[in-house]
Amino acid sequence: MTPSKILLYFCLAFICGIFFYSFFIDNHGKEGFVNLVGIISKEPDVSQKSQRIVIKTEGRARILATTLRYPEYKYGDKLKIIGNLEAPSENINGFNYKNYLAKDGIYSVMSFPEIEIIGRGFGNPMMEVLFSFKNKFKNIAESFIPPPEVGILEALVFGDEGQISKEWQEKLNLTGTRHIAAVSGMNITIIASLILTLLLSFGLWRGQAFYLSVALLVIYILMIGAPASAVRAGIMASIVLFAQKSGRMSQGQRAVIFAAAFMLALNPLLLRFDIGFQLSFLAIMGIIYLQPIFSNWLGMIPDFKFFPLRATIAATLAAQVFTLPILIYNFGYVSLVSLPANILIVPFLAPITILIFIFGLSGMIFLPLSRIFSFPIWLVLNYLTKVIDIFSKIPFTFLKIEHIPWIWLAVFYLILGFFIWRWQESQKLKFLKY
Repeated sequence: MTPSKILLYFCLAFICGIFFYSFFIDNHGKEGFVNLVGIISKEPDVSQKSQRIVIKTEGRARILATTLRYPEYKYGDKLKIIGNLEAPSENINGFNYKNYLAKDGIYSVMSFPEIEIIGRGFGNPMMEVLFSFKNKFKNIAESFIPPPEVGILEALVFGDEGQISKEWQEKLNLTGTRHIAAVSGMNITIIASLILTLLLSFGLWRGQAFYLSVALLVIYILMIGAPASAVRAGIMASIVLFAQKSGRMSQGQRAVIFAAAFMLALNPLLLRFDIGFQLSFLAIMGIIYLQPIFSNWLGMIPDFKFFPLRATIAATLAAQVFTLPILIYNFGYVSLVSLPANILIVPFLAPITILIFIFGLSGMIFLPLSRIFSFPIWLVLNYLTKVIDIFSKIPFTFLKIEHIPWIWLAVFYLILGFFIWRWQESQKLKFLKY
């Protein structure tokens, strides 16, 4: 393709992006006192004192309502709501909350309105089954695993931080391990890649390991209720697994870029306001481009048959390097103990996730079986909490780097791209010599 054609396609994509961005961002919600009927379209986000529910009205508008912790509401409940409809705040401690909600099609919010349940079971039947499955799973976990370990379990598997105290949330932030408490793209990508490596170490053929890894990934995403962030991360992670299966990682990055472009065509606000989407994309690109480099540098570290240590560390480092600038840009600090803490924690994420699956499913079949699996799960989770606790108590664990101009992000990724290109060129020269 000639440079002129590349420039033409770039300009067309840029113009289309501006058009779609303007269409989405200029969409305004209604304001004022309202009396409306709607259905809860997502599983409520429950905290210790309140809950947030997304309501789809009969006019297809989406509203985010904050209400008291009790009475409890469920996905598919039909509600009558009376209260004051407002536009989301554009600035909350420097965070544009309005645009953050806009990416999910939410343009109006309500605070503690009057709510009356007028019916149940109006949601998608498949989603209701999935959420029921998820809640049974959580009940089993809470029956056998004590806090704070159960909080880490539910956050790791479901992205639900309701059982994690503010103290432990702060510890996760200080140690740069908050990603394990969310169903993030980085987490799903690393776990999917490690599961494939682990299955290959068991002696499975590459094709068998690929299909089993994708099956486990699909089961996992369905089990947590198939949130949009997890679906996007799952699509990208599956592309990486396919590239690893075919042994053509260079083609994998094209597929990832195509998938990202398709998602952005459907919702361009993801690129600017969905940090999860940014981390998903960058973590995968890091694994594609940087994991081979780190694996080469870490040649002295063994890959045990049932514990791919070198692959785990290489994938962790690759994802961390590619996502670090975005994390600093959005949150304004960098954890100085993140790297050693993650190296000690990430290798256990894939095995413990698989073990948690077995634990939950066995409990649904025959509850006493869960007791057998609960001890090794608690043991690993206790190890993770001990690592986080120890590193969080180290003085000067993080460095504040606030108000970074976006141009520094561009400079960093240009330098990183140049470094990767030079390394790939050097590898080609070595290959030609032999």
